[in-house]
Amino acid sequence: MKVVPGEIPGILLVEPKVFGDDRGHFFESFNERAWREATGLDVRFVQDNQSRSVRGVLRGLHYQVVKPQGKLVRVLSGEVFDVAVDLRRGSPTFGKWTGALLSGDNRRQMWIPEGFAHGFCVTSESADFFYKCTDYYHREGERGIAWNDPLVGIRWPVSRPILSDRDTRYPSLADLPAEDLPEGA
Repeated sequence: MKVVPGEIPGILLVEPKVFGDDRGHFFESFNERAWREATGLDVRFVQDNQSRSVRGVLRGLHYQVVKPQGKLVRVLSGEVFDVAVDLRRGSPTFGKWTGALLSGDNRRQMWIPEGFAHGFCVTSESADFFYKCTDYYHREGERGIAWNDPLVGIRWPVSRPILSDRDTRYPSLADLPAEDLPEGA
């Protein structure tokens, strides 16, 4: 496994070692011991989630104030532009974003620790998205920020994404209550 630090401290891009031949390929998508040795992180994953979305769907930007989640995300098939936004009060990168193309072909994964909002946009005909979470989903603690917040300035690969009703109503980062923001790094 190869681990590349992201542009924002705490974000990691993970590239598994793939074994391939004329029959296809094999790789370990997660191995706790190898993860701990490569990243230095001792995290416990308690919930796996999977979604399928069509081209142009944008999901996010989501986070939880109760039971915050670290997420290890990857794409099983298709391609997405995956994004994390630093929401940690006092962090030198507060309000900054980083993104990466994740696909079933490149098999890259992104580690997004607690304290970040997360979202993705599908750039292929469809995409199957998979993520491991360090805590359970908590509906009452779920929050989000506007996908198109000009202060954050994410350069999404679509101008008119397909959004859920919920994702169209999230406030800008500047309008979030202070208690919704975790303490800095």
